[in-house]
Amino acid sequence: MAHEKSFPARIAWTGNRGDGNRRYKGYDRTWDIRTDGKAPVACSNDPALGGDPTLHNPEDLLIAALASCHMLWFLHLAHKAGIVVLSYDDNAEGIGTETSDGAGKFTAAVLRPHVTLAPGSDPVAATRVHHDVHRYCFIARSVNFPVRYEPRYAFG
Repeated sequence: MAHEKSFPARIAWTGNRGDGNRRYKGYDRTWDIRTDGKAPVACSNDPALGGDPTLHNPEDLLIAALASCHMLWFLHLAHKAGIVVLSYDDNAEGIGTETSDGAGKFTAAVLRPHVTLAPGSDPVAATRVHHDVHRYCFIARSVNFPVRYEPRYAFG
């Protein structure tokens, strides 16, 4: 039986330079993600839209959430399959399109996990696990664009 679960998120705009958003170029496109009991995350708009390039933007966060959810489910399902993972990192990429009026959307994502497996582990079985993750990951099940997997393996 399915049950509903809540995922609260609080954001707080930090870009008021003293005059609010009265002038288009008179405010910063910055905010903090503030979740009770957790460190704040400083964010900004995409640099092409006037944001700070040193801070995370919503697009970064979406792709990072997708890759993180995939990793956590992969680790769990690999464990259940008897596959020992020694390290995992991912150079994920979101691909988007933008229209002339500035609207945009993601059209695809590519996850490129580099996974170090224990000696004797089966990379074919590990790849099968990558393709099973989409059945479980909240984020992958929620996005409306295709997600491709390009795993690479090493042995430790």
